[in-house]
Amino acid sequence: MSEHNTHIEEHRDDEASKLGMWLFIFTELLLFGGLFLVYSIFRLQYPANFHESSLELSVTIGVINTIALLFSSMTIAFAVTAVQKKNNKLALRMIGITLLMALVFLVNKYFEWGHKFEHGLYPGSDLMQLLERGHHLYFSLYFFMTGLHALHIIVGMILLIIVYFKVKNGSIHHEKYVFMENGALYWHLVDLIWIFLFPLLYLIS
Repeated sequence: MSEHNTHIEEHRDDEASKLGMWLFIFTELLLFGGLFLVYSIFRLQYPANFHESSLELSVTIGVINTIALLFSSMTIAFAVTAVQKKNNKLALRMIGITLLMALVFLVNKYFEWGHKFEHGLYPGSDLMQLLERGHHLYFSLYFFMTGLHALHIIVGMILLIIVYFKVKNGSIHHEKYVFMENGALYWHLVDLIWIFLFPLLYLIS
């Protein structure tokens, strides 16, 4: 009887954990949705300045990062399925590949940001003081939104590293993997945000 009650309590905890993650994701979507709205409003006000500024971004790097994140979304989904099918070794490989793709994304972002700083295209630089307000707004939003997204990538990587070691030591297994599901769900959120950021900043003229 006590074992039955334990299972019920664990199920309730799992459901509460899932609900908490969905609520968190909802607040994150509201945050980035607000930023996208602000960006869109300023883009309508300064279309020429935003277009000129967007030409300074590397579409190639943006495409590579998009592919890396989409691939990582697939591998983390495979990892969850592998755990459900009791194949922890495959799950560990898939988590490792996911983390590698995340690292590729951050390295690309580092070089992209570095290029902007080398050319003085960042808020507060001497060059920005000479440009029009629309240029300043574009790069302010660019650094803020991509920086916030990169922070989410780092948090997601930390979560997945924890998941990796929990799978490795058996704490996460085919009967207990809600923490891993939540980590994967968070990672899908990070990917979804980038899918909106990429065309908004790099492609729309």
